[in-house]
Amino acid sequence: MHHHRILFDKYHPGYFGKVGMRYFHKLRNKFHCPIVNIDKLWSMVPTEAKDAASMDKVPVIDVTQFGYFKVLGKGVLPENQPVVVKAKLVSKIAEKKIKEAGGSVLLTA
Repeated sequence: MHHHRILFDKYHPGYFGKVGMRYFHKLRNKFHCPIVNIDKLWSMVPTEAKDAASMDKVPVIDVTQFGYFKVLGKGVLPENQPVVVKAKLVSKIAEKKIKEAGGSVLLTA
C-alpha cells in the first residue's frame, strides 16, 4: 500500500504543475539579460592578469565570456584598479565607477 502512495504522488496534478512552471521559467530566461555587478568583476580576472595588473597592465574583462550581457553599478571596484570591461550593456552608474577607477568600457555588438 505504501508503495502505491509514492507512485500516486508522482502523478499528482500538482506535480505536473510544478514541472511545467519550472520549464516555462527556463524558457523565458533565454530572453532575459544576465547581469553582473561591478563588485563581481574583479573576481573574474584570472590570477595571472591580476599579477600583471600590478605592473601597470590593465586587465580586460569580457563579461560575455562568462555568460553575462549587462554590467550594473552595484558595489565597488578595487581601489584605483583600472579595468577594461567588455559587455553588451553597461549601466550609467557602472560606467561612471569603472571610469573613476581609471578603467574604460567597451561595448560589444
